[in-house]
Amino acid sequence: MSILEGLGLALLHRVDPERAHGLSLRALSAGLVPLPGVITSPRLATTVAGMALPNPVGLAAGYDKNATAIAALSRAGFGFVEVGAATPRPQPGNPQPRLFRLTEDRAAINRFGFNNEGAEAIAARLAARVRGPVPVGLNLGANKDSADRAQDFARVLAVCGPHVDFATVNVSSPNTEKLRDLQGRAALSALLAGVMETRAALANPIPVFLKIAPDLTADELAEIAEVALASGLAGIIATNTTLSREGLLSANKSQTGGLSGAPLFEKSTRVLAQLSQLTAGKLPLIGVGGISSAEEAYVKILVGASAVQFYTAMVYQGISLAAKIARGLDALLQRDGYANVAEAVGKGRDQWL
Repeated sequence: MSILEGLGLALLHRVDPERAHGLSLRALSAGLVPLPGVITSPRLATTVAGMALPNPVGLAAGYDKNATAIAALSRAGFGFVEVGAATPRPQPGNPQPRLFRLTEDRAAINRFGFNNEGAEAIAARLAARVRGPVPVGLNLGANKDSADRAQDFARVLAVCGPHVDFATVNVSSPNTEKLRDLQGRAALSALLAGVMETRAALANPIPVFLKIAPDLTADELAEIAEVALASGLAGIIATNTTLSREGLLSANKSQTGGLSGAPLFEKSTRVLAQLSQLTAGKLPLIGVGGISSAEEAYVKILVGASAVQFYTAMVYQGISLAAKIARGLDALLQRDGYANVAEAVGKGRDQWL
């Protein structure tokens, strides 16, 4: 982290977290943040669900909700970028305050509730972007007051699908009441059938991923794996935020919402390992949850992830962390004699089961 970035982070931490979030996006969009460009190497370049990635380190959904900083984020060192979540209609989300730093825990709690400008506005920005080597995807959400939440995911895909490289069905956010109920076998099967039908109708069908919660039982996880394998999904993203508060130190630990950041690492990695075993290499997995270093990204890959994502760690280490993790991962792969990322996937899974 540069002195300038450290100063910027210190200033952002002096203001309300949601306002700091907005200011960081504006600084990126305005070109005020030095960016390294695309980070890649023969070891880092990989293919996931048919998408060529310059490196396997992605930005998780939730940071650029309205797709306002895609160009800058694509030059920040990430190998792929996920924006959103988008819902069919604009919605304000839950009342503020709804984002809380847990500095002692290197974590955050949010209860945003899919605040966004709606699929039409987001689609217009996605359509206007200049496509490059860094794939851009969209997290699909449902309106809080929708009469048919399952159909909302397909509606967003129909509007935005032509303008993105992949999409993610997000039924795992804890901040929309009863949304996680859609992870059950029958509900999920029906929802995904609608989404995959919409995908098939696109002029250029794109990979569709499913993002799951870390708070699932072994039986629930097995059901999801079974449904995912039968549905034609391109892969699974494991995991979203957790409702657990185990071991937290910060005063904000009692806030309602999803917990992300360092405390999620072990929980999400164990879910990833179980999912890797259940899917037996038939579906690519993307590991998310608690990553703040190249070493942690490498653990997710060794456990079974073909690629990884992070977001919360940027609150504490800045956007330069993307390039730092990618370059560090390259060095770790070289150290262990792997010619590429794909060779390392799943090699250390058993110790996490």
